[in-house]
Amino acid sequence: MTQIDTTVHHTPRDFSDRCALAITKVLRFSADLFFAKRYGHRAIVLETVAAVPGMVGATLTHLSCLRRMKDDRGWIRTLLEEAENERMHLMTFIEVAQPTGFERFMIVSVQWVFYLFFFALYLISSKTAHRVVGYFEEEAVISYTLYLKEIDEGRSANLPAPAIARHYWGLAENATLRDVVLVVRADEAHHRDVNHGFAGEIAGAAAATTVAPYPWHADTIRVGA
Repeated sequence: MTQIDTTVHHTPRDFSDRCALAITKVLRFSADLFFAKRYGHRAIVLETVAAVPGMVGATLTHLSCLRRMKDDRGWIRTLLEEAENERMHLMTFIEVAQPTGFERFMIVSVQWVFYLFFFALYLISSKTAHRVVGYFEEEAVISYTLYLKEIDEGRSANLPAPAIARHYWGLAENATLRDVVLVVRADEAHHRDVNHGFAGEIAGAAAATTVAPYPWHADTIRVGA
């Protein structure tokens, strides 16, 4: 597994960036307060939220390109892949930590609130929206790094990797939860760099040249019944 730089942080450069960082810090504080070190349960709720931005961004970019009759520069497919990838994270961690009834209620409530918020934010400022996701993913990389530490130090069980994870990431039959967390963290690092890059492009900067490597993923499209 390629080493992931967990220290990457985009320094806020304007009011938009500072707003994006403030939003992220408030949500991080809420997650820490509610979940503490129950990283499996934290992942279930947060990955539900994390799957929203890519779908919203892809939808609004698609509509914008249709109205303006212009090329999307590959953004739509990238954002849809991000949304699908985050959904697969959720499906994986549901197998690791079964959500309680209250957490299922939280998932429904938080998803709708965040969807409406992010949709409005993307309409107002797509740059800020992508910066928010970039900061979200910075925090996700940190959280999964702490999860790895919990596993390595024996405070969290290193369970066998769920079958869905072994298929999706092409992991070995004897893969463990630690292997899963490593590839999930790599996914998040990739999304971090892509979204910070998108925010920079919207602001007029050159396209990002340094992006964390993206693990191989199986095609999740299902054909037939």
